[in-house]
Amino acid sequence: MNLKLYLHPLSSYCHKVLIALYENATPFEPVIVNETTIADLKKLWPVGKFPVLQDERRDHVIPESTIIIEYLARHYPGKVQLIPADPDRAREVRMRDRFFDLYLHAPMQKLPADRLRPADARDPYGVEEARRAYRTALDMLESDLAGKTWAMGEEFTMADCAAAPALYYGNRFYGPFRESHPRALAYLDRLLARPSYARALADAEPYMHLLPR
Repeated sequence: MNLKLYLHPLSSYCHKVLIALYENATPFEPVIVNETTIADLKKLWPVGKFPVLQDERRDHVIPESTIIIEYLARHYPGKVQLIPADPDRAREVRMRDRFFDLYLHAPMQKLPADRLRPADARDPYGVEEARRAYRTALDMLESDLAGKTWAMGEEFTMADCAAAPALYYGNRFYGPFRESHPRALAYLDRLLARPSYARALADAEPYMHLLPR
């Protein structure tokens, strides 16, 4: 197997990459990061964060979800063109990818991370600040989705790979948003029905009990 993906099935950023891999049926070997494999990951990427893609055939190590998807699109393309060939459309996809990661994904992660802290080290002010930031971005998305099936319209792209976990976990931790943001939640429903994300969530199901409540 040429490609190894270091991941954890619960990781939202790993979901983003798994969607891209599953969309194009790209063969890869998953390596779940745990106390046994973390040393192997840190040999490749001393930061120790995942996902990290190891391409043994080309002797490359690629960290960071967006960069991994860009790499796959360049070196392992498939039938689903996650980054359009047109430069202007590609720029719009990258802008939306950044929007989902920076303004939905990042504040979404604040709440579960805070719940994993000792009780006397928690940051309720920071959690409320993140909740407000998430809600602001969700308001923007609600407007932007008018008349669209996917983030870019009718084509499924890298932006949708980023949106799926940001919305799924955001609704789980900060929601429910179905009444206040019907377009965004209908979009989430479409993402959940997409076979690639359904498969990533099926991979995660045995671990879901580990999520903080």
